[in-house]
Amino acid sequence: MTAEGHHRECGSMAEVTNGTEVGIGEAGIAAAAGPVAAGALGAGRVGPAVTVIVPVLNEAADINERLPVLIDAGFEEVIVVDGGSDDGTVAQVQTLADARARASRPACRVVLLQGARGRALQMNRGADAATGEVLLFLHVDTRPSPGAAERIREAVRQGCEWGRFDVRLDGRQFAFRIIERAMNWRSALTGIATGDQALFVRRDVFEMLRGFAPIPLMEDIELSRRLRTLAWPARIRVPVVSATRRWQRGGIARTVLRMWGLRLLYWFGVSPAQLLRFYPDVR
Repeated sequence: MTAEGHHRECGSMAEVTNGTEVGIGEAGIAAAAGPVAAGALGAGRVGPAVTVIVPVLNEAADINERLPVLIDAGFEEVIVVDGGSDDGTVAQVQTLADARARASRPACRVVLLQGARGRALQMNRGADAATGEVLLFLHVDTRPSPGAAERIREAVRQGCEWGRFDVRLDGRQFAFRIIERAMNWRSALTGIATGDQALFVRRDVFEMLRGFAPIPLMEDIELSRRLRTLAWPARIRVPVVSATRRWQRGGIARTVLRMWGLRLLYWFGVSPAQLLRFYPDVR
């Protein structure tokens, strides 16, 4: 499918430069998403079920705070795929999953899987186990906005095969306002989504493309390129919120230069395995 055809399928949406903007009022979100959050799994849902897939590695310090927010966000299923944590992450996720399973009418099914380390491998494993018709790949330090689940359903109902959210960074420094704006414009102009932007895709499309390439870096960019040949991504302007811990840890300027440098080298054909030397803390 061409990008032009994609825009025709999503014709009831407001189009933006090089993309499709998904618009839905807050009242509509509350009406559609409310029964799911309050009642049984899938009750009152309008549109396809969404499975969230979260790759994790050594997230014990933050997982108890971040995962419950995701579980209560209105999605039908959350699959956490651990890549070999040794800090208590698995035990904490299992406790949360067990508590959710004991609920008499759980609004969200929580699944814990374990597998080989590597975001691409972990996300593919989660996709294999997913029951939802739409897959949302989310970093553990990215928080969905209120109504995100219904916005995804609305995009798919209107014919979109895949898409992503704008992003807002949770740091207060002015530099983060510049960085997040640059991230959103880059994605709007190129049709490429990165892991911070909550990439979602219909499961049948993901399976047709055989999922993420088994590479240690740039798996989101590589998949976006293949998806872009089928359709331009839907752009949901209400942002997800991403933590700034990697910028805080590595320094804002240094981290920006490193990330853009890695992407430039990848664009010029340097393999992800070679790029890993410059980004050893990937997870």
